Amino acid sequence: MRVLPIASGKGGVGKSLLAANLAIALTQQGKSVVLADLDLGGSNLHIILGTPNVKLGIGSFLNNKDLSFDQIIVQTEYPGLRFVPGDAEIPGIANLQSGQKGKLIRRLKGMEADYLVLDLGAGTNFNTLDFFLMSGRGMIITTPNLTATVNAYLFLKNAMFRIMASSMKKKSEGGQYLESLKKEGQSLQRVYIPRLLDDLDRIDPKNAAALRESISRFRPRLVFNMLEDPKDADRAGRLRKSVREYLGIDLEHLGVMYRDDMQDIALSSRLPIITYKPESVLSQAVARIADKLIQLEGEDEGFLEFESVDESYQVAEMEAETDFDARIGYVEDLLHSGALTTGDLVETVKQQQYEITQLKKENRFLKQKLTQYMQKNSKA
Repeated sequence: MRVLPIASGKGGVGKSLLAANLAIALTQQGKSVVLADLDLGGSNLHIILGTPNVKLGIGSFLNNKDLSFDQIIVQTEYPGLRFVPGDAEIPGIANLQSGQKGKLIRRLKGMEADYLVLDLGAGTNFNTLDFFLMSGRGMIITTPNLTATVNAYLFLKNAMFRIMASSMKKKSEGGQYLESLKKEGQSLQRVYIPRLLDDLDRIDPKNAAALRESISRFRPRLVFNMLEDPKDADRAGRLRKSVREYLGIDLEHLGVMYRDDMQDIALSSRLPIITYKPESVLSQAVARIADKLIQLEGEDEGFLEFESVDESYQVAEMEAETDFDARIGYVEDLLHSGALTTGDLVETVKQQQYEITQLKKENRFLKQKLTQYMQKNSKA
């Protein structure tokens, strides 16, 4: 079984949308899939999946010793897809204890399926990071928005710290060195990880070698969502550069997804967009990601070659161009057919104007910071 954790640095970037539709896309390729809602404390995956509210879920299982894990599994209307609800209603379920988390991970990993798709909560709490690290090939989804890409970077950085914490024994010299950095608080976030690894090689070579082995198996994948223009895809390359330079790992690009107004209609209809409108640009993008995952099945175990990662970004840029052309034609067809009203079009334009305003604000902020930096350095 291949584990596909899907995470994001912040909410609202389409994480649950991707999880639900990707799970269905994989079953359409003949794969058996388990989809688990691990956004504990904020579970809403059943809404996107179109599954009626269920009374039992992960919270019920963890809080009721008489309840078996099999009793909370939902057989969906999609052949080959089983669903594990999350239970947002149970107080405290978001703050799992270590024993509860271990129990849940064992049950999930013990299921029989080709794929286990995990919809994780936004942010970087320990539980989310540990669920993400159930696989070295977890997927991070983000948008071209500056805040979203920064949070995606910070999520991956915290995942690296989590790998370090679990790989270095606390009483070892390397472990004690990491603890001393933690006590410094804010400075830990400014740590340059490749240099930190060099320090650990010198301080604790034996454990540092084991740590580097763990890091070599951490090869996350990127999905860029809510594109409006092919140029938006360029920000993926910038994120990759930051991750490679400051974290010492590479980020494979799985693909791009354009913003699609049909998603809102599909959501209100309680249907995943991949079944509501299979020919939509968004549905085709998800299906394409599923195809890539299946094609990569035989490559999960070996080291990821730099050339293959580099190629993934070139492919994503071409897909962004192709999908943009398809999206323009798709919107025109909807408008002419009457499926997309003038009012819907007006709302779309308003939303785009709002996003342009936000981007302008970010641009002014960056210019201000750059000016301050240049003034500070000129005085020095």
